Amino acid sequence: MRLARVRSGLAESYDDVAAVAIDGDGTVLFSSGAIGQPIFYRSAIKPFQAIAAARAGLVLPPSHLAVSCASHGGYPVHLAIVDQILSDHGLTSEALRTTPGRPLSHTADVLQIRRGNTRLEPRFHNCSGKHAGWLAACTVAGWDTGSYLDLHHPIQRSVLEVMQEYSGADARPVGVDGCGAPTLRGTVSTLATAFSRLTTESEAAPIAAAMATYGALVADNVRSDGRVGITWGGPQKVGAEGSFAMASHGIAIATKSQSGTSEMAVAAALDVARRIGVLPDAMASALDTAMSPPVIGGGRVVGRTVVLETP
Repeated sequence: MRLARVRSGLAESYDDVAAVAIDGDGTVLFSSGAIGQPIFYRSAIKPFQAIAAARAGLVLPPSHLAVSCASHGGYPVHLAIVDQILSDHGLTSEALRTTPGRPLSHTADVLQIRRGNTRLEPRFHNCSGKHAGWLAACTVAGWDTGSYLDLHHPIQRSVLEVMQEYSGADARPVGVDGCGAPTLRGTVSTLATAFSRLTTESEAAPIAAAMATYGALVADNVRSDGRVGITWGGPQKVGAEGSFAMASHGIAIATKSQSGTSEMAVAAALDVARRIGVLPDAMASALDTAMSPPVIGGGRVVGRTVVLETP
């Protein structure tokens, strides 16, 4: 699929997006672009990383599960849940090995600045919920918490096993994610396969339900993926460098923006959802700005992002 940003009637930039949709039987419903090209999944596989924590014995309430699957915006509610997950398991934020940073959301960052906090903190990192979940799982299982990011740590070995089971493909060789955690590789097709099973396997049901119920905790209510999460009714997750997946009742859509732009990956996925008939008109209307992100000039909308090519 090719998407274009159209400003004042002129397409001034383009993005090719690999996209695939499958049903619960693995039947391909739609396909476009390099869906077999190797990619790092990045944060798109956080629900499967949370499954590994659950297999270690971790039990969290739904809102906490959602944050453990999140690339959160760093709002006070996100930070409070991260802190609660840690404190409930006898830990503090000092145990986090996320890369110190600032809140992902500009609004959340400004809020911290107004409160006088200009520090870089591990808990501000958008992956701190995932890390808090892993640390909590380690305390439950009796595993070392200092080395939880090491590739051969039991929690990371479990993540690899979970992803390979759900995707049906080898997820190696492993890289290093922006938060310092191991990041697995696959393709757009294997990401779709995993997300399809996320909504059909009983083991994954609590996580899929938590993500569907608390979409604004998985992201926020500003970013396009967060708006999809609030509206879609199933799990959805964006990953750095433009990977994205969403699923409901076994039907899964996965996309990868070749420019690495998450907004384009989300827009492409919604276009695919509309084409295969799983995006009702009312939902499409609610997601209009995510489906066709506006182009701004002089503080007003002067164009939109549009799909130019499909198979």
